[in-house]
Amino acid sequence: MIYIRNASQVITVSGASSVPKRGSEMEQLHLIEGGGVVVEDSLIVFVGKDEEARRYVEHHAKDKELTVISADGKIVTPGLVDPHTHVVFAGSREFEFNLRLQGATYMDILNAGGGILYSTGKTREADEQQLFAETEKRLDRFLAHGVTTVEAKSGYGLRLEDEIKQLQVARRLDHAHPIDLVSTFMGAHAVPAEYKSDPEAFVRIVIEEMIPAVSQAELAEFCDVFCEEGVFTVDQSRRILEAGCKWGLKPKIHADEMVSFGGAELAAEIGAVSADHLLHASEAGIRAMAETGVVAVLLPGTAFFLMAKPADARKMIEAGVPVALATDRNPGSSPTESLPFIMNLACLTMKMTPAEVLTACTINAAHAIGRADRIGSIEVGKQGDLVLFDAPNYMYLQYHYAVNLVDTVIKKGIPVIRSGRRVDS
Repeated sequence: MIYIRNASQVITVSGASSVPKRGSEMEQLHLIEGGGVVVEDSLIVFVGKDEEARRYVEHHAKDKELTVISADGKIVTPGLVDPHTHVVFAGSREFEFNLRLQGATYMDILNAGGGILYSTGKTREADEQQLFAETEKRLDRFLAHGVTTVEAKSGYGLRLEDEIKQLQVARRLDHAHPIDLVSTFMGAHAVPAEYKSDPEAFVRIVIEEMIPAVSQAELAEFCDVFCEEGVFTVDQSRRILEAGCKWGLKPKIHADEMVSFGGAELAAEIGAVSADHLLHASEAGIRAMAETGVVAVLLPGTAFFLMAKPADARKMIEAGVPVALATDRNPGSSPTESLPFIMNLACLTMKMTPAEVLTACTINAAHAIGRADRIGSIEVGKQGDLVLFDAPNYMYLQYHYAVNLVDTVIKKGIPVIRSGRRVDS
């Protein structure tokens, strides 16, 4: 049993496990000043005022091993959830940085054989053990920044054996690492060089070979596609996502990142769990997403790194679209594992409030990966994923920007970070 005592604030973000928060609901954090939390056998068993938590422990902890963690001067939040990453890959692309600074666009670099295609080559060359080792280091950094659940997309293989390899590494790490990984198949991340002259042939391979194989091996829960000008058309994206649905893979979509392309509208039409990026989503697309409840996963770090105007978070929130935030961890357009920094950027570049940001990185992010019934809020019966931040209140997290304020991370009732350092297992 773990007893977290005397927190300045416990931010529960409770009451939204069935549907994500939207509009003014995103401001409702359900704070407990002077709070306490008790976790037993990986689950939260009590949350409330600290004096009540202490009485609960006194009554229930007899003859049990008890760990008491002081949260004096600190806040307690749910474990942070990152619902959009490409964390399993080999190599890095720092050599592209100067090109970007000189004005090269994302598509310029991609069309010149860089970008996704460069990472595809490195990932194809790597064996499973190399991919495992490189990804494990990234997950360690995520954990140190308070992230306890990560979505992991494939998409740097672009052929069946290498897409399978990425997903197998994600599954191994899900078992081996404290962070929970939720896998998404994204074989349609780009058209590989060998199909540049016939992209439709590659679409057929994704639909007829890759999706069935991934589904039969139970390697992914979601299917994603890069619906974008110069990548996959709306029609191609629709067919890929419909094939995924046929094989039991729930739809997600990279939508309207570079231009307004109809991706948000397609997400609403097909009933996607989330539509991500959305820098150029149309007003009609935003309305359609609000009407159908598609979660908008916004990636301010990607816009920041690409020196682009970010998505219009305020317009989406005011329209009633549930908003989540993610790092988009990848080697080219968002090389960071700091979800707290993404939270800072959401305030500073998209004018989201500190309360909206916390909602977006906890319960709404959990909805974006189908896990809101077990994570994303501090409620009795949910998984004991918690973060203690060295901050006097939740607003301080966004005010004191670009530093890591994580003190303690608890995953399934087990402390895995203490005083900012990994706890030896």
